[in-house]
Amino acid sequence: MATIDTPVLIVGAGPVGLALAGELGWRGVPCLLIEKGDGSIYQPKMDLVGIRTMEFCRRWGIVPWVEATPYPRDYQQDNVYVSAVCGFEFGRDRFPGMNGERPPPQSPQHRERCPQDMFDPVLHRFATSFPHVSLRYHAELLGFEQDESGVTATIADPRSGARETVRARYLVGCDGAASAVRQTLGIQMSGNPVLTYTTNAIFRCANFLELHGKGEAYRYICIGTEGTFATIVAINGRDRFRFSIVGDANKRTYDEAEVRELIVRAMGRRFEFEVLTIVPWIRRELVAESFGRARVLIAGDAAHLTSPTGGFGMNMGIQDAVDLGWKLEAMLAGWGGPALLPSYEVERRPVAIRNVREASGNLRRMLSPREQRVPPEAFEPGPAGERARREFGEKFSALMQREWFTLGIHLGYRYEGSPVIVPDGTPEPPDTVSTYEQTARPGHRAPHIWLSEGRSILDLYGRGFVLLRFDPGADASALEDAARARGVPLTRVDLAHEEAARLYERKLVLVRPDGHVAWRDDEAADAARIIDTARGAA
Repeated sequence: MATIDTPVLIVGAGPVGLALAGELGWRGVPCLLIEKGDGSIYQPKMDLVGIRTMEFCRRWGIVPWVEATPYPRDYQQDNVYVSAVCGFEFGRDRFPGMNGERPPPQSPQHRERCPQDMFDPVLHRFATSFPHVSLRYHAELLGFEQDESGVTATIADPRSGARETVRARYLVGCDGAASAVRQTLGIQMSGNPVLTYTTNAIFRCANFLELHGKGEAYRYICIGTEGTFATIVAINGRDRFRFSIVGDANKRTYDEAEVRELIVRAMGRRFEFEVLTIVPWIRRELVAESFGRARVLIAGDAAHLTSPTGGFGMNMGIQDAVDLGWKLEAMLAGWGGPALLPSYEVERRPVAIRNVREASGNLRRMLSPREQRVPPEAFEPGPAGERARREFGEKFSALMQREWFTLGIHLGYRYEGSPVIVPDGTPEPPDTVSTYEQTARPGHRAPHIWLSEGRSILDLYGRGFVLLRFDPGADASALEDAARARGVPLTRVDLAHEEAARLYERKLVLVRPDGHVAWRDDEAADAARIIDTARGAA
């Protein structure tokens, strides 16, 4: 049986596995990415590329690729609350198409609408652009064992049964909700295993917009006398739509005839459409009790399962990949200390718990009409009905806006208590959802500010550590010497920029390769300790 040698073996070529392979490839780290299937996407599981993910795309240089995907950039992104698409409208929250969206002051990017069957090919193109990244489809992980120096895995082609051995320094399971890597490690998940039993159906209708008077919208939330019962989402902004029977904690299966009738009910009229796929699934609120054991780690859905309400899942997984990428590079290059890889779980697990809880809260808000029913007259024509619809719609819209405005969730996560962060004694700021106030406090994402036309300070970060010096009189030599002596990649950047200096608040600021602040102060009193902490060797 042939043996393949690779520094990193990644299991699962969904968006998180592809992003990790791309991140490692971008860093010059060879890796092998395996996927038991052929990479086809029959039901796009995500369609929101969050603002932090777009910041990572910016540093990878692939923002133009995302913007060039087929989703129509002028398609309006409204969220509409209806009795049926052709029925009564209770209210709507209006959002422009991607061409009309502008970055907030806190970022050089804005979110993108890019469903998985469009975004995965972008990540695939990025990952495979590096000759030292190998991608193998029809390669299934059968098992693995680890020892002090690495991991030995057995993979097989499920079509032929042919087996191969892979010897890797590290293995990362990005293999989804039923992760074989997580199960082999014996890691349990905690939380709520069933929020709802939901059924998704992708259907095609070329003249969907012509069948109703609601105009373009990204999502239609359908609310009947029994409460919220379904959603219809514009998957590609043209002719493909995702219909979701939201369900509840009671298991229920539907055949195609039943699904078709429910689509007709949600539409509010009979119409011609083609059902492409039907997939039942379970909405969960689960986080792994550990994110790995020694040389084997897990990321993405293998580590956390969340309701899609909010669009946090894939974006959280991309953050996992970026956190892991530089740490794996450090370990392979020899400058990472023994606390560096364990810090992955310390940093990322609390973020996962926070985000899956927020997503479950969004689900409860969407389903709230089941408890606080819509007044019966809201389903009747006439002035009384119009008044009831308006009053309900205003209340429901106010409730739902917490899901639509989540800048704090996407940018405000922080690595409090991380062993590779040097705290500066300042109090932790509030963890907000809809708003976000930038801070250069250690553990937080380094703040964005424009240095010049089209150039963000974030464009400085990524490859190695960056030491920002805002005062030419501040002595940075000890930090540079300590990093050089330990083989830590560090670049000093002198910035004569008053606004950036006020935002970062200290004369010296050390930013990690993932764009989080590791340390800041006006002087480096103990340079060796600072560098050793940041590389996990203190």
